[in-house]
Amino acid sequence: MLHLYTLFWSSLYLWVVPGWRVKVLNRHKIDPKETYVMVSNHQSQIDILVLSNLFTHFKWVSKIEAFKIPIIGWNMYMNHYIPIKRGDKKSIARMMSLCNKAIQNRNSLMIFPEGTRSKTGKLRTFKTGAFSIALNNKVSILPIAISGTRNVLPKDTLMFTSRCDMEVRILDPIPYQEFQHLEEENLAEEVRQRIGALVQENQE
Repeated sequence: MLHLYTLFWSSLYLWVVPGWRVKVLNRHKIDPKETYVMVSNHQSQIDILVLSNLFTHFKWVSKIEAFKIPIIGWNMYMNHYIPIKRGDKKSIARMMSLCNKAIQNRNSLMIFPEGTRSKTGKLRTFKTGAFSIALNNKVSILPIAISGTRNVLPKDTLMFTSRCDMEVRILDPIPYQEFQHLEEENLAEEVRQRIGALVQENQE
C-alpha cells in the first residue's frame, strides 16, 4: 500500500503540469503475478516520475544520495527500496544481497543499468549487475524504453520545459529460459539493443 501511495504521489507531479503528457504503451505485458528484473534506459530525473505511471509493484534500486533527501528519502527507506553507493564494493555487494532477498520475497526490481543518466539520450553501456541478479535468481527480465524525458529536464540543469510528450514502452518480457545460456556481458548488450531500438533519441 505504501508503494502504491508513492507511485500516486510521484505521478501527481506529472499530472499537475498540463503540458506534460505521458503515454504508457503495452501495459498489458506486465503480469502482476510475475517477479521481474525491470530494466530501463535513463535520460532524466523525470524518469523516476514517469515510471511511477506503471502502477505495479517493484523495489527501486537507487543511488544512496536519493535516500538522504528529506521526506523523499524517508519514504524510500520505509518502502525498503535498495540503496547503492557507486564505486563502493561493499555497497555493491550489499545491494546485490538485498536484491536477491527482495526477489526471493517475490518483489520485482526496477534498475537503470546505465548507472547514470545519458546527456544525449543515446544509450550508454549497460552495467551487468541487473543481469547477474536475473541469472542468479532465474527470473524474467522486463525491458522498458523511455523516450522524451530528456527534453523535460536535461542532465546538469534545473530548467524544466513547460511542454513535452513522453513515452514509456514496455517490451516483451524475456523468460529465464531464453537467456540462461548467456554470459552477463552478452545478456546486458542483448537487452541494451532491444531497448535502444525503441528509444527515439537513440535513433538521432
